[in-house]
Amino acid sequence: MSRAAGHQKFEGQGSRVLGGIVRRIRGVMSGAEPRASHVPEGQRLYAIGDIHGRDDLLAELLGRVEEDARRAGPAQNILIYLGDYIDRGLQSRQVLERIVAGPPDGFEAIHLKGNHEAAMLEFLRDPAFGRTWKYYGGLETLHSYGIRELTLSDNPEDFERARMHFEGALPEAHRRFLETLPLSVAFGDYFFVHAGVRPGVPLERQSEDDLLWIRDEFLESTSSFGKVVVHGHTPREDVVFRTNRIGVDTGAYVTGVLTCVVLEGASRRLLQTGAH
Repeated sequence: MSRAAGHQKFEGQGSRVLGGIVRRIRGVMSGAEPRASHVPEGQRLYAIGDIHGRDDLLAELLGRVEEDARRAGPAQNILIYLGDYIDRGLQSRQVLERIVAGPPDGFEAIHLKGNHEAAMLEFLRDPAFGRTWKYYGGLETLHSYGIRELTLSDNPEDFERARMHFEGALPEAHRRFLETLPLSVAFGDYFFVHAGVRPGVPLERQSEDDLLWIRDEFLESTSSFGKVVVHGHTPREDVVFRTNRIGVDTGAYVTGVLTCVVLEGASRRLLQTGAH
């Protein structure tokens, strides 16, 4: 390519970029809003935040979900659980029993993996990991299955003994459920995941570590992720609505508020425990 031709190509690219910037500025100044995010026609999505061993709240929220679906009318009703079913609260076993038993009549369910499920599986592989897990909620989970060895002990032999007893107490259906959890799912303009995504990385190329654990880089980003990311993992007093994400972890195990965001068409609404 000649120097003159290259210069013309660069000028052309520069003009297109400048034109795009000008159009965006005009859009902002005119008050134009970005296109609303949509769920595919005929579907109604119920995305539930971090439960953390609060089966009492889950039972209440599912009742609200069923009532909402009855009022809203016919649709393909899909429950999407965003992970962290266990730990912290005292009813982890009961939560898993309820979920494994299947969704309410008239609903489909998708259960995503959270970092606390990953931690539980790691303890089953490596009892030494219990030294970490027990201090961020694992002890409560073990207690819900009747495992008491680690209540007052950090002895390595007790970790191995607790793992062995836990493996025997954990129903096969619970273990199979935990070992087969997907990391994410997408519907329409929404992408559902436990923790979030790494900015600048295509959704289909995200790492498991980021999908389960990421915080600040994701939470502070104002970039588009390609879809609106619906996530839990980081508790906030109120549901967080941003142009690029919706955070629905309202710290249920402490606050008593378990949240579900309902997405239908271009609409969004909330269902929460304790709300009337």
